[in-house]
Amino acid sequence: MQMTGSQIVMEVLKENGVDTVFGYPGGTILNIYDTLYDYRDSIKHYLTSHEQGAAHAADGYARATGKVGVCFATSGPGATNLVTGIATAYMDSVPLVAITANVALPLLGKDTFQEVDIAGITMPITKHGYIVKDVNELAGTLRKAFAIARSGRPGPVLVDITKDVTANKAEFKPGKPETLTITGKYTEEDLEKALKLIKRSKKPFIYTGGGTVISGASKELSEFAHKLDAPVCDTLMGKGGFDGRDPLYTGMIGMHGTKASNFGVSRCDLLIAIGARFSDRVIGNAKKFANSAKIIHIDIDPAEINKNIKVDSSVIGDVKEILGILNERMEKCDHTEWIEEVNKLKEQFPLDYDHSVLTCPYIIEELYKQTGGNAIITTDVGQHQMWAAQYYLYKEPRTFISSGGLGTMGYGLGASIGAKVGRPDKTVINIGGDGCFRMNMNELATASNYNIPIIQVVINNSVLGMVRQWQTLFYNKRYSNTILSDKVDYCKVAEGLGCKAARITRKEEVEEKIKWALSLKEPVVLEVIVDPDDKVFPMVPAGAPISDAFDASDMESK
Repeated sequence: MQMTGSQIVMEVLKENGVDTVFGYPGGTILNIYDTLYDYRDSIKHYLTSHEQGAAHAADGYARATGKVGVCFATSGPGATNLVTGIATAYMDSVPLVAITANVALPLLGKDTFQEVDIAGITMPITKHGYIVKDVNELAGTLRKAFAIARSGRPGPVLVDITKDVTANKAEFKPGKPETLTITGKYTEEDLEKALKLIKRSKKPFIYTGGGTVISGASKELSEFAHKLDAPVCDTLMGKGGFDGRDPLYTGMIGMHGTKASNFGVSRCDLLIAIGARFSDRVIGNAKKFANSAKIIHIDIDPAEINKNIKVDSSVIGDVKEILGILNERMEKCDHTEWIEEVNKLKEQFPLDYDHSVLTCPYIIEELYKQTGGNAIITTDVGQHQMWAAQYYLYKEPRTFISSGGLGTMGYGLGASIGAKVGRPDKTVINIGGDGCFRMNMNELATASNYNIPIIQVVINNSVLGMVRQWQTLFYNKRYSNTILSDKVDYCKVAEGLGCKAARITRKEEVEEKIKWALSLKEPVVLEVIVDPDDKVFPMVPAGAPISDAFDASDMESK
């Protein structure tokens, strides 16, 4: 059957189960948008306020659902506005297909109006990038793009299509979603070596990351932890991969991880890293990380093995599959004394904050209480992000959505829109600081336009909180350009963009206003006024070992 390039785009999207797209039209992509009109009953398009919002929404949709997120943008500035969102997805291994249109083939390379080499620009931040110059290659290219995005370690793929290709016709044959064969798999020897290290261990510790969530291995991880009888810590990306209410759970590891996790990992004799990449924010000083331990690394990406930390054993492959095999072969272990030692750390060093005043942790605990821990929490980046990771207990995967690797301020609102579109059955709450919120708060217009009932919590401390915390602790309180002392009224902004809004200034208002926000079936903003000098603890100074974690009480004792 003869079809235009634009029709082929729509048909391949449908083949791959795509029913939701986020984007923003423009001249070069106009043929695709014109065809989208004919497919509006099967593919729902959400017009965002900005292309960056479209990329973040597609990212949040993918993280919440496990499907491939899709976004559209036109050439030039439209395409470049996607870059931060693509990089965010790349750093956190999010399956995303970004479809852009470029100027017509005869005009390429001539500095044509709104021409940009978006495939070249995004090469370092995509799993793969294509520019399609022949309509006969379009269907195959798009099918490969989806296969690459979701296979192995997921990630973003960019497909740039010249405008003439979107109008030209070619023979189209319906197909099925493609899959790729993953190379570089574990061997029997790898499994046996890991099992031997596990058997010899007396003080094992499990460190789990985003790979556990991506692979859908929560059940296998829980069985593994209880059969091994070992404590479990997680990374920011690993939240929900292991039940945060489980007695074996010790909290997050790393720069703002719990002392129980940081000290426990520093004392263990075997560290089992599962779907984690040994980020600098996790390991601190690499030379002093888990020095007493043998290390097993289980990951799907061979490039991560020995990249940041040299390990004693590696098992390369899908986490779900590998844990399933280990669970079958591993004997039930008893590490009672070690568990008791770690439990004493949990009792000695609990997370805590000032309960006498209104704080972000208090807000998060009330959100947890009123949602029963069943909401999807998205965040921006900064202090509020760390508090959301610390004080909301995530019991299932894909319920904590945050920019971990890139640390993208302004990410959360777009991501919350995408998450709610993908999971309409879930309450979705974005927790952001005032500094982050003002970057992409225009996406409230998207939420109100489509009546997407997200709750946006703005933790307003009138400063760039995390940067100020560093300035206070390490830069002699030289607050250079971190004070947001302007006249912006976020409630009026929210109302002006079509949302309900309320301001919280006292603890006594919290319960009632959260109940009010949860009762609405429309987007709402809760602005919370907190002290500019609230700090996230525990904390590990940059370059220090994680065993040097300190909190407010340590500062007072010094």
